[in-house]
Amino acid sequence: MQVAVIKYNAGNVQSVLFALERLGANAVLTDDIETISNADKVIFPGQGEASTAMMYLKEKKLDKLIPSLKQPFFGVCLGQQLLCDYSEENDTPCLGVFPVKVKKFLPESYVEFKVPHVGWNNLINLKTPLLEGLDEESYVYYVHSFFCEISDFTIAQTHYIHDFAALMHRDNFYAMQAHPEKSGKVGERILENFLLKT
Repeated sequence: MQVAVIKYNAGNVQSVLFALERLGANAVLTDDIETISNADKVIFPGQGEASTAMMYLKEKKLDKLIPSLKQPFFGVCLGQQLLCDYSEENDTPCLGVFPVKVKKFLPESYVEFKVPHVGWNNLINLKTPLLEGLDEESYVYYVHSFFCEISDFTIAQTHYIHDFAALMHRDNFYAMQAHPEKSGKVGERILENFLLKT
C-alpha cells in the first residue's frame, strides 16, 4: 500500500510519518500531483494558518486536485479545516469538500478556557468505520484555535467552549481535528482503521 502524505509547508508532518512507519505503512511526503493521484491512500496533516496553506495549495494546483480524488483521504487538524468551505482564519475560502464553516473559539471566560485549545478531550457519538473498536469517551489530543461546526457529516464530536465536529466523513473523505499521531493507542487505532478499513 502506497500512502501519500501531502506536503504544503504545514507543521507536524514528521510525527505523522513516524506514526505511519510504526504501523508498517509505506508513506511518502509529496506535493507532486501524479504521486498523490496514484497513491492508495492520502493523508493531509498539518498545523499552521489557513490562508498561507491555501496559497501554497493553489500554487501547486493541489486545490483543484484534492476535491477530485477518489481514494480514501484523511485530513488532520489544519487538514480537516481546509477541507471545509470557509475558515474565519483570515477570511479564507477553502477546498469545499465539506459544506461546513470553520469558526474561531470565542472564550466565555479566559480563566476557565484558554485559546488555543491544547490538551486531551473525549470523543462522543462515534460512528464507524474510522472509529471502529473505540469506546465512547475515548480521549485524543488537540492543539487548535479554530473548530469545524457540527453537521450531517460529523462522525464524532467533543466539547470545548462549544460543541464541535471532532471527526467528519463524506464519501471517500475523512477528517479529524485532533492529532492521531499524538493520541496514544486511540490515535493509533484511528490511523490503523483508515489504512485497513476505508
